[in-house]
Amino acid sequence: PLLHSSRRRARAMTTTSALSSPPTRVRAGVAATRATHATPRAPLPARTPRSARRVSRGFRNDAPRARGATPLAVASDASSPTDLFDGIDTNGVELDAFETFVMELQTNVCAALERIEKEAFEIGPEVVRDANAKQPAVFCKDAYARSGAGSGFGVTRVMEGGGVFEKAAANVSVIRGTLSKERAAAMSARGRPGVDPRGGQTYSAAALSLVFHPRSPMVPTFRADIRRFAVDGVGSWYGGGADLTPYYLFDEDAAEFHAHYRDLCRAHDKENLAEATEASRSGSESRSGPLHKRCKKWCDEYFYIPARGEHRGVGGVFFDDMSDDDDNETNAAAVSSSPVDAHPVNAESFTRAVGLGWLDSYEPIVKRRWSLPYDASHEKWHHQRRGRYVEFNLLYDRGVRFGLDGGRVESIMVSAPPRVRWDYDATPAFGSEEARLVEVLRNPKEW
Repeated sequence: PLLHSSRRRARAMTTTSALSSPPTRVRAGVAATRATHATPRAPLPARTPRSARRVSRGFRNDAPRARGATPLAVASDASSPTDLFDGIDTNGVELDAFETFVMELQTNVCAALERIEKEAFEIGPEVVRDANAKQPAVFCKDAYARSGAGSGFGVTRVMEGGGVFEKAAANVSVIRGTLSKERAAAMSARGRPGVDPRGGQTYSAAALSLVFHPRSPMVPTFRADIRRFAVDGVGSWYGGGADLTPYYLFDEDAAEFHAHYRDLCRAHDKENLAEATEASRSGSESRSGPLHKRCKKWCDEYFYIPARGEHRGVGGVFFDDMSDDDDNETNAAAVSSSPVDAHPVNAESFTRAVGLGWLDSYEPIVKRRWSLPYDASHEKWHHQRRGRYVEFNLLYDRGVRFGLDGGRVESIMVSAPPRVRWDYDATPAFGSEEARLVEVLRNPKEW
């Protein structure tokens, strides 16, 4: 796994922002918020005691740090599933290694979240606050075959009404098809060499996407995906990422989340590999390499809501159209000002490593914040900010917009949170923790 140095952890714990005066803030966490609402708020602890920060990890990640195949994700407290395809009609599709990896990763991510739910109920009301949550939530499985023999299948898995996760979803789709003239022309224009703009070439696509909506306003939403698009006889292109959407900003959490993906990118950075090894020896490993800079910038640019002038969350990493031929200048220019040499040693290994690292980057944050007190005023803000999440998905997310044009609507809209509100001109009070969050969303930090 990618372990953070004690030096970086100490720096992350003391990271603060100068957006409000010191008396109204505490270091690296949410302060006791000013009385900006009619309902009195429960006090918020400034930070979790160090003893409570040791948590079990969701996956054992034995992925190589640079070259070679990445092993499949393995749930830390459960054996691998005996049959990945129980109750699933693959519609005549024979899966390759990456598609099998995606299926296994979905299964193990769901097992990890079910474990977290069980652990919360073992702790009791300190974590499970909603009286309607009677028992640990589990994932349902909705498998479907695409129309047309051999055209692919999908598996939508959803958890609802949990003590920790109000809603969580994990979608897999595996597709076989033929490029239309319009899609082939668009791919060719984006710099995918070998794609015939006239269409007619056969392709395959595989993707796993996740979204976790916690019940507590103190625990951030997590979104992630990995995907591959391959044209027969031409090549494969990979995409994916992970990002965090907090409702109350804990600087320590954001810094740790970004440090995780900074380390991961460094381990796979093609041009920065020798420099990264030296940085690790010298203790300057907190510095971003070209690959991380590219993926973080890409994330900040993509998850932006122009109508609001805000980013959806505090970011993470995001990449698209990435291949082992990514030193192609046209392809590298997909992100403005991205260096041409910012690509991984191996695109598939990097994509797999991102997926394997999801729970390691998120579960510690969940367990650090799941017992923090909150009241109705915090929940109101939580649901108002969820409105921004929905706005981005419906107005700007390319995958959602593409899927709603003839796709399987339930599987696409499963990313929406269960409770959302749009209050007119909901503006946080000056100097409040809510205002501090909005300021960071308007002006992203490097963390």
